[in-house]
Amino acid sequence: MILKGTKFQLKVWNYLKTIPKGQLRTYSQVAKAIKKPKAVRAVANAIGKNPYAPKIPCHRVIRSDGSLGGYSAKGGISTKRKLLKLEGILL
Repeated sequence: MILKGTKFQLKVWNYLKTIPKGQLRTYSQVAKAIKKPKAVRAVANAIGKNPYAPKIPCHRVIRSDGSLGGYSAKGGISTKRKLLKLEGILL
């Protein structure tokens, strides 16, 4: 799959592909992992613009307080919750 997006979006989306099935990361953890620890909002925006969900598993990223955050793919939060449940994650 050839990804199309900004350099920053591609960096975020490529990192998302490394999150193992059944595991979660926070937006802050993603920002730190891509060496942009202060770019939490930019990471959230890039994740929100992911046109490749769920192939690029943005549903595995949640807020630091443990809440789901958003999900811009079809079905919104209820789809995110279902995808996580299929991976054994109950929030």
